[in-house]
Amino acid sequence: MAAGLSAGQALRGAGLGLRRKDLEFDAELGDAPPPEWAGDLDQVLMRGNRITTEVVFFHKRSGTVLFTDLLQQFPPGWFHGWRAVVARLDLMTASEPSTPRKFRAAFVDRRAARAALRRILEWPASQVVMAHGRPVERDGQAFIARAFRWLTG
Repeated sequence: MAAGLSAGQALRGAGLGLRRKDLEFDAELGDAPPPEWAGDLDQVLMRGNRITTEVVFFHKRSGTVLFTDLLQQFPPGWFHGWRAVVARLDLMTASEPSTPRKFRAAFVDRRAARAALRRILEWPASQVVMAHGRPVERDGQAFIARAFRWLTG
């Protein structure tokens, strides 16, 4: 639960309430952080993707950008059989964390995605943490620029 929120409050990511009618939410996350954590975190919605609208966070004090699914890197041997082939083709087992091809192809509004990326690249990022991969412990801003070169090039 987020600091500053009461026990009964819950926040949802963009569009989650439309997909999960069985859950109740008090607010939806957007491009600006709620006042309860604005002093500690900034955030932006990475829009334009048919699969997901990811909320990307920036922890100000540590200089850490937090991704969930848009950047991934699984270690060798994580997948087996045909899944290993799919993961390799989808760039999920590349030598550096990257955006899987399925997400790249699903960005139908690249203008919106580039606008979010511009905001992300304005953050003084030194580190990057993602749900599916090892943390990037230095030069976070340069790493993010490389990881999303496919979007800007």
